[in-house]
Amino acid sequence: MIGNFLASTALTAIEWQDVLMLAVGVLLLYLGIARKYEPLLLIPIGFGAILVNLPLTGLIDDGGLLRYFYFGIESGIFPPLIFLGIGALTDFGPLLAQPRTFLLGAAAQFGIFATLIGARALGFSFAESASIAIIGGADGPTAIFLTSRLADHLLGPIAVAAYSYMALVPVIQPPIIRLLTTRTERMVVMGDVKPVSRRVKIVFPIATTIVAGLVIPASVPLIGMLMLGNLLRESGVANRLSQTAQNELINIVTIFLGTAIGSRMDAAQFLTVQTLMIIGLGLVAFSIGTAAGVLLGKLMYLLSGGKVNPMIGAAGVSAVPMAARVVQKVGQEENPKNFLLMHAMGPNVAGVIGSAVAAGILLALGG
Repeated sequence: MIGNFLASTALTAIEWQDVLMLAVGVLLLYLGIARKYEPLLLIPIGFGAILVNLPLTGLIDDGGLLRYFYFGIESGIFPPLIFLGIGALTDFGPLLAQPRTFLLGAAAQFGIFATLIGARALGFSFAESASIAIIGGADGPTAIFLTSRLADHLLGPIAVAAYSYMALVPVIQPPIIRLLTTRTERMVVMGDVKPVSRRVKIVFPIATTIVAGLVIPASVPLIGMLMLGNLLRESGVANRLSQTAQNELINIVTIFLGTAIGSRMDAAQFLTVQTLMIIGLGLVAFSIGTAAGVLLGKLMYLLSGGKVNPMIGAAGVSAVPMAARVVQKVGQEENPKNFLLMHAMGPNVAGVIGSAVAAGILLALGG
């Protein structure tokens, strides 16, 4: 009987690859809990990685619990729901008050298209390259949405890479910002952001959805939900729906989404050369996007006579609000009187729109 019991335990089936991935899961939990790197993402992802690398649990088999969680990613349900919540949480006022920051959000998408070329050169198909390149937008829902339609066989590693880089924005971006800017530039104090009328805030999501739908129809599932959430927020007459999207809905979906992403980090699928290439290319894409935003910010600094802090260009990637917080933190370190958060939120929310548009373009080209 004791022999039968021992044979039924996972101790007889565990391999070194499983142990390695369990350690990766624990590392993600450490970064989320002890270092506070986006705990809302890293805790469910890390714990999902632990669950899936425990042998004999059957969690990702047909009928397994995590297999049902993953259906929300596989079917493309979770990304638009996340965008609905993001829209309800987002104030587009800083962007509308400074329309030029649209350009910073657009510049940060350069990493996507540069990496597309690089991935093609390494032998990936166009559909695979597009799915890998979208990681550069630092937008997990967009990466999942695009990959589920173009290269679903890469959905696991791409989802893991996209969300990992989103969570590690505070680690990756500061060195790039400091490398490309001078201390004088980083110390620039920008003026207050002017308020925007309620009418403009209501018209913006409606007009954006119509324009996106006419020009890039493939982007509407994401942009449409983003703008619906924002309209619920700004209308002032749907507070219950707005609060639900901001809190209960996005929190529930985040738990399912993060755990499902972690469930794709099993050793057999994750410890491959292809997965390592995807993670490496994703880092390149994200770094190029950050650098492109900062460089355009430097150009704006020169053209404005030193009134624009070029660091806000780093927030042009779509990691909301992490990238804007990084800019604020670095700015405060250089100059305690520097309050860049609202200025950085302009390109940050522009990056959300930009990554969704980029995904729509790639989907149209790849489809």
